[in-house]
Amino acid sequence: MSKPIEFKTGTLSAMSAIIRELDNVRLADTMHTMLGGLGEFFAGEATVIDLTQLTKAPERADWAGLLSLLRRYGLQPIAVRQAPEHLVESARKAGLAILSADAGRMSAERPVAAPTAPAPVAPAPEPAQASLDMPAPPTGTATMIIERPLRSGQQIYARGSDVVILGGVSNGAEIIADGSIHCYGPLRGRALAGAQGHTAARIITTCFAPELVSIAGVYRTFERGIAANLAGKPAHAVLRANAAGQQTLNIETLQLD
Repeated sequence: MSKPIEFKTGTLSAMSAIIRELDNVRLADTMHTMLGGLGEFFAGEATVIDLTQLTKAPERADWAGLLSLLRRYGLQPIAVRQAPEHLVESARKAGLAILSADAGRMSAERPVAAPTAPAPVAPAPEPAQASLDMPAPPTGTATMIIERPLRSGQQIYARGSDVVILGGVSNGAEIIADGSIHCYGPLRGRALAGAQGHTAARIITTCFAPELVSIAGVYRTFERGIAANLAGKPAHAVLRANAAGQQTLNIETLQLD
């Protein structure tokens, strides 16, 4: 007879939201700027609220407001890392698990493929994943190469580097890079380049068919379909300044012959 419950060791892949100010108004404004107000941006990602870099802890935290804000963008908060002692009990009452500074950190990291070249001797400080500020664009970094297709539900984050995908990106998959994205196969799913604010990043593919593309927080979606001159064709996404000096996300065809 089968048991009504069974426990097995497993690993949960989780997004880290590294929060430096517990001010929900400022966080809401920053997230709107970063993500363009795009609801459900993260599509249900389990999320750890990381307070290891909190600059000043308030006397009280509006956990309900913070959880609501994160859920508005499709994040699903499950725990808080290194909460100040006086905020631990209120975090528990809000339904969050309490983690130490190092608990679960390895399983929460996004990179799943090693760079093809060694890291620089003196790298810049590692940018925070899902950070709520805009550090300088990456320089002098290695390139991550992904030799397998990305299937639906999979996500790759090329931290501080460009990424090259040789096998294509399926619908429902997501590729994120602090630098540029080069896809030598069908680019479906979501592609987010310049994730830490690098406006010179590009998204280049031999077969343009994505659900969403974004460069440095400026995004375009394709719910109404992709223009016939771009669909399935070699193309790249690039930020260009318009007449008013504002950055707009352009999708342009590529001539490979």
